[in-house]
Amino acid sequence: MRFLNPKALQYTALLLLYLVFHPLAANAAKQAQNNVGQSYQSIEWTDLMPEDDLQALLDPPAYLDEIEDGSPEDQLRSQLLPPESVEPELGASSVSKDQLPLAAEIAKASADAKDIRYQQALVSKRVRPEFDGAKIKLPGYIVPLSFDNNMVITEFFLVPFFGACIHVPPPPPNQMIYISYKKGLKLESLYDPFWVEGTLVIKEHSNEEMGTASYSLLIDSIYPYTD
Repeated sequence: MRFLNPKALQYTALLLLYLVFHPLAANAAKQAQNNVGQSYQSIEWTDLMPEDDLQALLDPPAYLDEIEDGSPEDQLRSQLLPPESVEPELGASSVSKDQLPLAAEIAKASADAKDIRYQQALVSKRVRPEFDGAKIKLPGYIVPLSFDNNMVITEFFLVPFFGACIHVPPPPPNQMIYISYKKGLKLESLYDPFWVEGTLVIKEHSNEEMGTASYSLLIDSIYPYTD
């Protein structure tokens, strides 16, 4: 099983191609159909994201298509503006408003608004309150946060694609789940995906190096992912 590389993620708003088209997401949807009536609700990562955030990420600004390979703008992190830098200032431009025809001004304001909304979605902490307290089952990858003396992982982020937080910038906080697992887990490889089951809670957790998760999971079980 291979993953989308950072280049693909850049042009499609981080994780959205993965979430929509990757077999891991597709199999989660299949599990959701198969597990109707069972104690855990199988969900997809996009279920944890407000619909308008999802739509913003699925419709990125046109200028992303014009970024040349190897250019400074080709770095994924250049897209990730801090939330305070993306406050709406529709139509802001170095060109005077009275120098623009009305139609062009409207078009620019619309493009600016789309870009702002896209940037906001990339760092969104907005959650789906209906999942607070839900018993869920979800596949994902492990980003280790804490180890014991035997290098057993006791805290980690669950993320939707390999390399998140480690090789590429983190997904939006509403696409990360913090898990404390006192029983501990040893990884053979960071490439290995897992199923997790437990109770999802809306509780933010931040790690200085790895980012912020909008959700936490009171874990009941974790086991290797299989198709």
